[in-house]
Amino acid sequence: MHIHILGICGTFMGGLAVLAKEAGHRVTGCDANVYPPMSTQLEAQGIELIQGFGPEQVQLNPDLYVIGNVVSRGNPLIEEILNRGLPYVSGPQWIGEHILRDKWVLAVAGTHGKTTTTAMLTWILEDAGYAPGFLIGGVPMNFGVSARMQGDKDSIFFVIEADEYDTAFFDKRSKFVHYHAKTAILNNLEYDHADIFPDLAAIETQFHHLVRTVPGIGRVIVNGDEASLQRVLQRGCWSELESFGHGEGTDWMLKEYDDGTFDVLFKGETAGRVDWKLTGKHNRANALAAIAAARHVGVPVAQAVKSLSTFESVKRRMEVRGVVNGMTVYDDFAHHPTAIATTVGGLRQKIGKGGRILAVLEPRSNTMKLGTMKDALPGSLADADLVFGFGSEKALGWNVGEALSPLGAIARGYEDLEQLVADVAQAAQPGDHIIVMSNGGFGGVHDKILKALA
Repeated sequence: MHIHILGICGTFMGGLAVLAKEAGHRVTGCDANVYPPMSTQLEAQGIELIQGFGPEQVQLNPDLYVIGNVVSRGNPLIEEILNRGLPYVSGPQWIGEHILRDKWVLAVAGTHGKTTTTAMLTWILEDAGYAPGFLIGGVPMNFGVSARMQGDKDSIFFVIEADEYDTAFFDKRSKFVHYHAKTAILNNLEYDHADIFPDLAAIETQFHHLVRTVPGIGRVIVNGDEASLQRVLQRGCWSELESFGHGEGTDWMLKEYDDGTFDVLFKGETAGRVDWKLTGKHNRANALAAIAAARHVGVPVAQAVKSLSTFESVKRRMEVRGVVNGMTVYDDFAHHPTAIATTVGGLRQKIGKGGRILAVLEPRSNTMKLGTMKDALPGSLADADLVFGFGSEKALGWNVGEALSPLGAIARGYEDLEQLVADVAQAAQPGDHIIVMSNGGFGGVHDKILKALA
């Protein structure tokens, strides 16, 4: 089959393209911006890429058009497809019907930590010899790729990052309802995606739909500390249920130590100790969820704990981009206030009160652009010593400097990237930790800061 993918350079659709190619299909695709690293990865797979959404692409005569959720009505290629009555399907539906059918699907959902938890779970299964297929919204360093069909031809397991964002312009359900998970992690749930969800209750409804798709012999692994997820479960759960967290009666708990290691407790009994390099309470919670999900498919807790000791995290999750004159520059995908707080707080816990943290932030997500979360930004940066915010007031609709003003003299907003870089370099001292946080490319600011520091 020849499939033509609209919006191919997004993380999810790019991963879909790789899976389709591995499955033996001819794959072509287009996007508004065809550029590295995704374009390079796809072209290396023999996938032809086209810049833009010109209607003349129908002359490729594919058997099927697979539509990404970045494409909307009014797009010239979409209009041509609709006018001609050509066959099309959403990316999540195609994945569900062509890749996940007959698989034991382990799906990881939640507002935060999906990518890291999916990578943890995939690595546990890989290290235990399960050779799973996977589709992850980032590049796990243990694998070097974001997607693969399976590790060997006999594996029935597939791990997928299960996003609550909408499916396509013609299907406003969340992507994850198409995956038909047998093992589902509900990691956390708070308000996000203000461009498509009016309130938290609307997102809870989508998570309820996910729970409805898990079979009775399946298992839902839920964060027991989240009131929002308790409300989701109160609307019905027809599967086995296990919880993780800190509350009384929680199935999976942990005992933390000052050196970052922690014991995993299942129903009050110590089942193993995780000794690893990752920081932050959020990552320890992610690990509990991954261990619980792996146990559902038969991986002993002792094996899962051992596997996590060699887990290397995911690119753009506290990834060290360079060290210059004792100053370390990190790249992190954090863009929601809760994620920013856990990222900065995790580093603070690691380095203690003696080291300085310089937070460099670009609030560019759709939710941030709507201003929904801007008032929460100052509180999310409480553990930073200096804060450098970047964003055009014209593009955002609000002023970054004004939003950060409750932090006082330690924070400043910028619309000039070069000035931001210069000020970061001037303020930085040996021993400082500089965290760059954005869900975009941020104008290559990481390398610019490293160059300025040198």
